[in-house]
Amino acid sequence: MVFDREILSKIDSELKKYMEKDTKLYGASKHLLLAGGKRVRPYLSILTYLLKKDELTEIMAPALSVELIHNYTLVHDDIMDNDDQRRGIPTVHTVYGEPIAILAGDLLYAKAFEALSNIEDSNKAHEVLKVLSKACVEVCEGQTEDMEFEERFPTLDEYLEMISKKTGALIVAPVEIGAVMADCTPEEREALCNYAKRIGMTFQIQDDVLDLIGDQKTIGKPVGSDIVEGKKTMMVIHAMENLSEDKKERLLQILGNQDANQQEVAEAIELLADSINYAKDTMKNATEEAKDYLKIFDAEKRKNLENIADFIIERIH
Repeated sequence: MVFDREILSKIDSELKKYMEKDTKLYGASKHLLLAGGKRVRPYLSILTYLLKKDELTEIMAPALSVELIHNYTLVHDDIMDNDDQRRGIPTVHTVYGEPIAILAGDLLYAKAFEALSNIEDSNKAHEVLKVLSKACVEVCEGQTEDMEFEERFPTLDEYLEMISKKTGALIVAPVEIGAVMADCTPEEREALCNYAKRIGMTFQIQDDVLDLIGDQKTIGKPVGSDIVEGKKTMMVIHAMENLSEDKKERLLQILGNQDANQQEVAEAIELLADSINYAKDTMKNATEEAKDYLKIFDAEKRKNLENIADFIIERIH
């Protein structure tokens, strides 16, 4: 089993402490935060910390800060995309309205920094603050770049740069925070960041692959919805660089067509078959590279982080 249930339970119980007020605003903030989720980010912080230390109370608050930021981005992202479901429940803005949803996201953001204020070592607190604030900036930059790609086709390098910010920043940050709290050396911290950059990339690519070949009930949205929405994923970019002209033209006719039927979406997915395999190969290679960076750590202690790297590309939702 990849995730330790005891640690996950501790994460959930500690998160609730930041949301104890019984008001409409707090209800809106709790709505998504406490509705489940894999808790990959705080879990990564804790596993990184456990490479060298074992006092969970020291790492818990900084680990939770990234989960609070992550959920803030989801609430605002759902508003921007006008999505009506997330984690199998109605999105915050569909239940509480957009003004309260915006404030609920802002509260989650503020609570992340409240969590950081619980770090007792001021030097570590300052370093963690730098890591988290940098990640927040990168998420905003990545989201903006993703929106700009709606108007043009990015290159593969531009796409990878975008996902390194939009998705990767909040995978790198918890790992780096764990490294700071565990007193890792500069060499160890750099190795861990290189590990995290690669699993951050594979996390987004796997999300995009699952949209094309996943199970609708498991992924919680119609298969191929990214095609209907016209998203420029790794597979689409690769296909546009490698398909014959007539197949490219057909793909473009379906991509972003809100009226595309299931048969046309299935046709587009078939056109992307080679590109899906390319994405899978990319993820496999990146995962091996990620695990290689962990080899400077004790074989037994690094095992959980290796398992997470594998889990990210093997997960079905």
